[in-house]
Amino acid sequence: MNGDAMSKPHVDSYAQDLRSYCIGGVLALLLTALAFALVAFGILPLFERLVALAVLAVLAVVQIVVHFRYFLHISWRSHRDDLQLVLFTSLILFLMVGGTIWILFNLHERMM
Repeated sequence: MNGDAMSKPHVDSYAQDLRSYCIGGVLALLLTALAFALVAFGILPLFERLVALAVLAVLAVVQIVVHFRYFLHISWRSHRDDLQLVLFTSLILFLMVGGTIWILFNLHERMM
């Protein structure tokens, strides 16, 4: 291999990674701008509050999937170990946050 040139597999891998990052960046930017525009321009108050929260939650989940797929390169088909680690971490975080919210609402109910 020449010192000043990369081999063809390295160039192809670099180009594929760069393409993935560009697509992910554009999608993440669009999703963020869409969520911001829905709130900032007052489009969501036209709906019920619960519907507005559901729309924002769906946009957030899609944003998470975009980050996993395009930036962390974790897909549903490959990297089973990475996917299991992410799912287990999500479960632990869900239990911690859910338990904390449950305890705080219980304490609020008892204090009132």
